[in-house]
Amino acid sequence: MDLQLTDEQRAIQETVREFVDRRVLPVAHENDINHHLDMGIIEGMAELGLLGAPIPVEHGGAGLDYVCEALICEEIERGESAFRTLISVHVGLNSLSLLHFGSDEQKAKYLEPMAKGEKLGCFGLTEPAAGSDVAAMLTTAIRQDDGTYLLNGQKNWISYATEADYELVFAKTDPDAGHKGISAFVVEREWEGVEARQIPHKLGIWAGSTGELFFSNVQVPAENLVGAEGEGFKIAMHSLDQGRFTVAAGAVGVIRGCLEASVRYANERQTFGKPIGKHQFVQDMIAEMVLGYETSRLLVMQAAEAKNRGVRNTRETSLAKWHATESAFKAANLAIQVHGAYGYSAEYPVERYFRNARAPIIYEGTTQIHKMMQAEHALGYRKMNG
Repeated sequence: MDLQLTDEQRAIQETVREFVDRRVLPVAHENDINHHLDMGIIEGMAELGLLGAPIPVEHGGAGLDYVCEALICEEIERGESAFRTLISVHVGLNSLSLLHFGSDEQKAKYLEPMAKGEKLGCFGLTEPAAGSDVAAMLTTAIRQDDGTYLLNGQKNWISYATEADYELVFAKTDPDAGHKGISAFVVEREWEGVEARQIPHKLGIWAGSTGELFFSNVQVPAENLVGAEGEGFKIAMHSLDQGRFTVAAGAVGVIRGCLEASVRYANERQTFGKPIGKHQFVQDMIAEMVLGYETSRLLVMQAAEAKNRGVRNTRETSLAKWHATESAFKAANLAIQVHGAYGYSAEYPVERYFRNARAPIIYEGTTQIHKMMQAEHALGYRKMNG
């Protein structure tokens, strides 16, 4: 695996880094503390092609590889987690699923405007009683005599639920068939019976949007079924491989943000007549961040290389997501310690990194789920690649 970036990859990295430095970081604190979703930044991301980066040009995207996608997520989350979250749900979970499983008509109607950033998409899988246990979902889509599906149910913890134009929703078309009875549909927010509500109080990602979706006798046309009936679980697992990759890559950006902030502070702050960076315990914390960054980035690039080759990468992506998100939270905790009392205040960015780094350990597969997946693969109980 060649770890050297190509000229194109380096240009993408520098472009997004400049965008974050100019547009995201100067207002990150204000947007966070005011719980403000900055649509102007999202429009800027769309103008740069970031909302369709890995989507082929013929479907409205930028046609970039997955190393570029990883670099984009790293730079964006170094600035603010809310906007990497958008890439995860809009690109990773929704658009890439339509690219792989959608019909030509669905790609033209839904994927192309999303890849161009003209429309936003979200992903409706999690429910109040169904998180890690996907088969426990209660949302149903029952086929009617006229061929349409009657959709009823609720989804929660849905990023960009209230902003998304198009929702990739999973529901039971055969409630008695367990995970084999799940199907996927594209649902439009403006349809009658569709309602989205904000979840107002969260520990972190205050500058983002998290909500709930409610479906009450929603008439879903048969042509909005993605794939075939009963393929929803397979589609969802494929989707999670894409979304988890962006989460892992974004977590690398959190680690780097914490490391850079801590290095600056450790060289500026003086105690006992010298910079605190000269003290061994501070060096120990800086070294732990370096280790977390380098190992997480290598795992992400390993997954990116597999994606670029078009091979299944569930194991690699799972490992990257588990390690990078745990390393990001550890780095944020260490960064607060390096900053001392100032780290506990909003005066420095590490307090925001700390709050924002907690959620990724839960969503798109908890740490415990990923540990189980890795162990079962090693034991021969589960085949995640091939």
